[in-house]
Amino acid sequence: MRQSSPVVEQHRAAGRTFEAGGVRSFVREQGDGPTVVLLHGVPASSFLYRRMMGALAARALRAVAFDFPGLGLADRPHDFDYTWSGLAAWTASAIDALGVERCHLVVHDIGGPIGFEWAIRHPDRVASLTALNTLVDVDGFRRPWPMLPFAFRGVGEAWLAGMHPRIWRPIFRHVALGDRGATSNAEIDAHLALLKREDGGRAFLQIMRGFELTAAKQRFLFDGLARRAYPAQVVWGRDDRALGESRRLAVQRALGVDAPQLLPARHFLQEDQAPAIADAVAAIHHRA
Repeated sequence: MRQSSPVVEQHRAAGRTFEAGGVRSFVREQGDGPTVVLLHGVPASSFLYRRMMGALAARALRAVAFDFPGLGLADRPHDFDYTWSGLAAWTASAIDALGVERCHLVVHDIGGPIGFEWAIRHPDRVASLTALNTLVDVDGFRRPWPMLPFAFRGVGEAWLAGMHPRIWRPIFRHVALGDRGATSNAEIDAHLALLKREDGGRAFLQIMRGFELTAAKQRFLFDGLARRAYPAQVVWGRDDRALGESRRLAVQRALGVDAPQLLPARHFLQEDQAPAIADAVAAIHHRA
């Protein structure tokens, strides 16, 4: 096993392990008040929400961010169901295991279709929904170019094996960061270390090949979200080079949101816009 970086160890020390659905995972919790569950996507983990933990706590909210199986500090079982449906079912077990009865839900990237499914199946446990740069129009979705190689066997393994910091850093900054000075090299490298930890990223590749890009999944998401009774909002990094305007407009249609909040950010808006996102979550809490 590679030696962990100080940034990864600091992240680990800020949380704890827990077990859900037979899988050991990792969670960070901070603050007192109504619970906000923060769901990450790929190639990320709960580490992406580290700046939002304190920002939400400062607004009298309790932030909870955990790792999906196969990512971050969670276990990476080979025989796990890494489809969005499988991860949504595990999310239900995780939220139960963490004792969360009702929450404000924040989703990002593929945490969107995963979290949307959990919300559709448990509508009475959702106080509000905040969608950050995610997708709902999944039928025929094409992965952005930095993620595309991971979908193909052999190519994905080679692309991931060659993903060293000198290659990872410029791609991360180009795709993820609006403010390139907001995130240090050590933090960018920590994202990569958490992606490849222990298994070299094999579970991550299973996730990337488990996308449910079907008309049936899209109908399920649109129909289920249309029936919701809780408020929703769209908070979006306006300069996202991975999920652009068409993805945002589809999320707005699915949630019935006419006026999104656009922030000067790219795909990982949690890195440089944590206070603004926390403000938006606090505002919808007060409206819910």
